[in-house]
Amino acid sequence: VGTYAYQKRDAMLMGAINKAKAKLLEKYDMELKIQYYAFQGISTVQFKNIQLLPRHRDQLAQINDLTVSVKLWPLLFGDVKLGQVILDNGTVSLVKKDSVSNYDFLFKKQKKDTVENDNPKQNLAALADRLLKNVFFKVPNDLDLKNLELSYRDDSTSQRIVIPSAVIDGGDMETKFLLNDHEAAWNLTGTIDSDNQECDLRLFSDKKEVNLPLLQRKFGLAVSFDEISFRLDKAHRRNKELLELHGQWGFKNLKVNHWRISSKDVIFPEAIMQGALNIGASSIEVSKESTVQVKDFVFSPYVKYVHKPEKELFFAIHTDKIEAQHFFDAMPVGLFPGLDGIQVEGHIQYDLNFALEIKKPEKLLFSSKMDDRDLKVVKWGEADIAMLNTPFTYTAYEDGKPMREIVVGPQNPNFTPLDQISRYMQISLINTEDPFFFKHKGFEEKAFKLSIATNIKEKGFKRGASTISMQLVKNVFLNRNKTVVRKLEEILLVWLMERSQQVSKQRMYEVYLNVIEWGNNVYGITEAARYYFGKTPAQLELGPSIFLSSIVPRPKKGLNFFDWTGHLKENMLRYFNTYGHIMTKTGQISVDSTTSNYGFYEVVLQPHLRAARPAVVDSVDVFDMGDDPLLFDRLESSSPADNLESVSVPKKLKQMDLTEKKDEEATEPEKPKRSLFDKILGRKKEEKQNDAHK
Repeated sequence: VGTYAYQKRDAMLMGAINKAKAKLLEKYDMELKIQYYAFQGISTVQFKNIQLLPRHRDQLAQINDLTVSVKLWPLLFGDVKLGQVILDNGTVSLVKKDSVSNYDFLFKKQKKDTVENDNPKQNLAALADRLLKNVFFKVPNDLDLKNLELSYRDDSTSQRIVIPSAVIDGGDMETKFLLNDHEAAWNLTGTIDSDNQECDLRLFSDKKEVNLPLLQRKFGLAVSFDEISFRLDKAHRRNKELLELHGQWGFKNLKVNHWRISSKDVIFPEAIMQGALNIGASSIEVSKESTVQVKDFVFSPYVKYVHKPEKELFFAIHTDKIEAQHFFDAMPVGLFPGLDGIQVEGHIQYDLNFALEIKKPEKLLFSSKMDDRDLKVVKWGEADIAMLNTPFTYTAYEDGKPMREIVVGPQNPNFTPLDQISRYMQISLINTEDPFFFKHKGFEEKAFKLSIATNIKEKGFKRGASTISMQLVKNVFLNRNKTVVRKLEEILLVWLMERSQQVSKQRMYEVYLNVIEWGNNVYGITEAARYYFGKTPAQLELGPSIFLSSIVPRPKKGLNFFDWTGHLKENMLRYFNTYGHIMTKTGQISVDSTTSNYGFYEVVLQPHLRAARPAVVDSVDVFDMGDDPLLFDRLESSSPADNLESVSVPKKLKQMDLTEKKDEEATEPEKPKRSLFDKILGRKKEEKQNDAHK
């Protein structure tokens, strides 16, 4: 059989090449041209002048001379494993003109792939195992490559990489890459054991801080590093449904610059991640034994994604008890400017656990626990939290541009101390923005969980979870830095501010009331009270206080809630009834305050701010407050409304005193149950019946 195969090998080679040509033409509309090919010895084939030509596209690849040998023993079992590769002078050119490219076939999904992806029995572990074998089987034991050019070109940019030489000698690798005619020179060195599927590789530049040109030109992202390393130690095949990959990944002096990340260079120091990646039949997991070390800070991450039968995501972070300063020293320089230079004492220990079933976000599990009992801030960084205790100058920003400077202190006639602000204003804003402000330590975990669940369910940002502490830090220290990591910096600063207790809750609230925006170029409670009502903060009654509290999330739309007469539109009535009821039920305001629907009809806008009288007065829709399960959490009894979404206010409802209201109620027929409107007003069934019989 061997002799027969040897005699027929040329015909077999020709048949294999013709089959490859037909497949490329049929599946990818691509021509394969080979000027010369022949066996050299038992298992070595030489090719000359190979061309890959997509139909009606630019040439994709050309190789002048290629010699390939395969290992015979794996071939007997159906595995094609390369033994030696010699390549002289080759080019691979990726070209895109307008929306047409010569490489789009790489991303076309074949019918067979679609069937496999829909197969409920698809095994990710087996798929990863095949991919791993294919990669290592294509890496020869010996490689001698000279002058290979890789290029990319589109309508806006071009990139060229030349590999003057690449050598693998018995598993030892040494390769050089030249970017754009010596714009940068990179080296790839290390070892590759294709038989045992192990490798240990290092990528580094001849010069320090050399950027990756394509990323900078295409995306404005400047990236440089001293070294990136990767090591694959073992690939354990526990069974057909579990593949374990053990190894290590790291970098040294990684520098990133992009305006969406930071206004400065962000420098990540040396970091190493080691552990295992477990690939199951329908899941991918970073094992709990994995660790990440940045300088002296070490933590254990855990990530797991389950694809079937239901998509699930698990995430956890754990640290042992460590010196707190190690955590701050490990932070990338420039990523959190407000924390640059901070000095702390003591120890911290942290655990985060997160579990989510994608189709059932309401079942989200989330817990964040920090043991920081002996943590002490010795010196604040760029964001000096202790500054809040003294008069300071606050710069108001809008769209990243400074609007004006505001002195937060008695030197400013518009500054109002907390004890000179109406009690109605204080309690109204607390109830609408952060009911547990004086009890929590900067964060409200239940609100945070609900925010995540709601935003996932709605597939967009529909609900936030910012406390007054978080809003204060954002406004005073971070309002100019609109980056993707600002929220994380905000969380860190709030944690330190609340933990240090260097600023009292009363002072935080006082500063907050004096700096937040309440309209176009209207900042602080003094300006807001004067602008809308011509009053001082001490003169604000319940109605104006509830109104001002309602517009904090959307301050520039404050005037939109008034009609041409200067009164509030009736679609705000439900909002007043809801929060007024909460404050009454919890004893924050007296029952007498319920007159005229918690001051709704006493809210009157200054004449010069009113809109012109319209030719036609439109009907008014109900003000949508949404379905908020946290709204009545703090009530002593059951919620006054089972579903806020279903509550509406009659459009015929007019201003009336208590006597008129009782007379109207007396004409209504007796009902066996309270309506949702009665629940919003806080009126019990017995109270309504008594009113009807009076």
